Amino acid sequence: MAMLSILRSLVQEVNSARDLQEALDIIVSRVQKAMGTEVCSVYLLDPGSNRYLLMATEGLYRKAVGQVSLGYSEGLVGLVGSREEPLNLEDAPSHPRYRYFPETGEERFRSFLGVPIIHHRRVLGVLVVQQRESSRCFDEGEEAFLVTVSAQLAGVIAHSEATGAISGMSLTGEEAHDVSFNGVPGAPGVAIGNSVVVYPAADLDVVPEKPADDIDRELELFRGAVKAVREDIERVAKRLASQLRPEEQALFDVYLRMLGDEALPGEVANRIREGIWAPGALKQVVQQYVRHFEMMDDHYLQERAVDVRDLGRRLLSHLQEGEQRHLEYPEHTVLVSEELTPAMLGEVPKGRLVGLVSVKGSSNSHVAILARAMGVPTVMGLVDIPVNQLDGKELIVDGFEGQIFASPSEDLRAFYQAICDEEDELVRGLEALRDKPSETTDGHRLSLLVNTGLMTDVVRSLSHGAEGIGLYRTEVPFMIKDRFPSEQEQREYYREQLEAFAPNPVTMRSLDVGGDKSLTYFPIHEENPFLGWRGIRVTLDHPEIFLVQVRAMLKASEGLNNLQIMLPMISNVSEVEESLHLIYRVYHEVREEGYDIHMPKVGVMVEIPAAVYQIRELADRVDFLSVGSNDLTQYLLAVDRNNPRVAQLYHSYHPAVLQALVRIAQDAHAVGKPVGICGELAGDPGGALLLMAMGYDSLSMNAASLPKVKSVIRSVSREWAIQLLEDVLLLDSPHVIKSCVDLALRNAGFGRYLRPGKSTTAALAEQAVS
Repeated sequence: MAMLSILRSLVQEVNSARDLQEALDIIVSRVQKAMGTEVCSVYLLDPGSNRYLLMATEGLYRKAVGQVSLGYSEGLVGLVGSREEPLNLEDAPSHPRYRYFPETGEERFRSFLGVPIIHHRRVLGVLVVQQRESSRCFDEGEEAFLVTVSAQLAGVIAHSEATGAISGMSLTGEEAHDVSFNGVPGAPGVAIGNSVVVYPAADLDVVPEKPADDIDRELELFRGAVKAVREDIERVAKRLASQLRPEEQALFDVYLRMLGDEALPGEVANRIREGIWAPGALKQVVQQYVRHFEMMDDHYLQERAVDVRDLGRRLLSHLQEGEQRHLEYPEHTVLVSEELTPAMLGEVPKGRLVGLVSVKGSSNSHVAILARAMGVPTVMGLVDIPVNQLDGKELIVDGFEGQIFASPSEDLRAFYQAICDEEDELVRGLEALRDKPSETTDGHRLSLLVNTGLMTDVVRSLSHGAEGIGLYRTEVPFMIKDRFPSEQEQREYYREQLEAFAPNPVTMRSLDVGGDKSLTYFPIHEENPFLGWRGIRVTLDHPEIFLVQVRAMLKASEGLNNLQIMLPMISNVSEVEESLHLIYRVYHEVREEGYDIHMPKVGVMVEIPAAVYQIRELADRVDFLSVGSNDLTQYLLAVDRNNPRVAQLYHSYHPAVLQALVRIAQDAHAVGKPVGICGELAGDPGGALLLMAMGYDSLSMNAASLPKVKSVIRSVSREWAIQLLEDVLLLDSPHVIKSCVDLALRNAGFGRYLRPGKSTTAALAEQAVS
């Protein structure tokens, strides 16, 4: 137990250290005391020279710090690092790998225990303890203690390496460039700009508790703050009005509703009346709300804690008469924050926001949804990044790969600038294809459709020449309200989409919540949401929601008759039969009400592996099939694509995924039913060619991908694509398959359409630095 409490206080002390050197000094002195040993030292591996440097010691001669360095596999320290496991010796000097440094005075010490410091598979250094008597062998408990300390230390070192690197310095004090951090892609595109770190002006956590001297005065101050914040939010909402659709602006209504008298302000006023001063009362209420939200398992609701905290800070800063910090927003602003909130986006003057970076959040946060609608490249979920160091730095945001680069070198900047220019030029050049058919050189037609959720998408889709909507995500209107939208409200959303594309088909997916998509007012708390209550499972358990939705869809389609309905997350034939029963019921009711409508085509989404083996049975019951390749890939490979730790294992070109896709297309066509696909793979030029070769009848993608895919399809023969598919189906590694497809595209003259992958960028960064 003593060891545990030592660890706990050690971690606290290290985390509050001002810089890396102080943190290392604390560790060596505390560990030396805790273990009752004579020496404790830390050696760090300098990425520049690939040598171990003695960075801190308690027990060896101090003058050796910063002077002693060992080659990558030199000495016992190098052995621990290269073997990546602890080394425990009773008589170190007799070991063949022992290397003696007179400047340390370590010849006096015989026992040696060294433990590697590893962070995300990368060896950062070695932690060593030494002792005089050879009879003293470090026991298993001590070894375990040291391993635990080194695991704690790894995070601290990685964080401070990042801090140093951002400020342009490596461990050895040399200049560093092109420091990259990996997160999750939030919205596609590349941005180059100067970062503005937004952080709350007022810090609720540090508000002291004290009694109110004059309760009426405190109440008056608080009401003034509420009024001022309401006006701020209304002003921002008004300013963004031209850029956002009503359903996106509803995010601001959520804030205003929280500021209603019945909500947060009412509770704060009650506490003030109990005799607490206004800032203290505000702090108590906000923390209670935040705790309440954060304890929920639901990602969407956890996100709401951010909004409450943001409101609390705004109110506090008005209470403190804190002048709102007047931030300077440069011409090309990259907004960076621990937690971005929709309100922060609205503070940036129009036309200046080029990119977004948020430490917390996933690709499904409100902010990511807004960023995609506004077309701003975004990276979320950057775990090891010291935000406070980034202000005013030049940043490159790669929203395709989910990466950011700080202090970019000339070469890297030029590389990304070229990508930006190419993207702009491509879009302009490809606009000429807008009204041309998507047909191969040997006459094979393939429908190219778009995935939409917001009206902003539709505008972009039409300008890129889409032939219809392959996936309209109906949950978006649900996500930006704080109650279920009424039948009339839904009908208006749906009519807008159906009219924009008539007479072309619009495929509406029925409400798909659960997994990583949730609604504040319909919480789903689960250990494992991806394998839980989501998609059709929720729908069939709550037919009342489904019936209202289908009724709104059918009424919206009157006179257009271009509606198709798609059922998500089907794993059983019985789910299809139950859903069809409900759809027919609504169809007859709506016709009886006098609406002149046609029965829409109904299809099934194939995204659960079980459905892959029931294609014929499912196809017998519906009009079409559509593969959701993102979820299918995720379930086949058992990889949560929002988890940065395993995101590199999520690969659409995995042989198992391709085999499944081939099988689905063959089985659907065997019973004469059309099959489409919507997912990232369809919008990837190489993926699109493989899918065309497999026989998919339509591909649905983001509007931005459509022109490139169309251009590639119009330039090759289907024969050529079939040959490519046959070649890659013989390969067994996703990375080799990807390289093979990329090579084929390059040889066919499409090198400019290929996204530079992480490896390419990393290689380029290496070249640029060296």
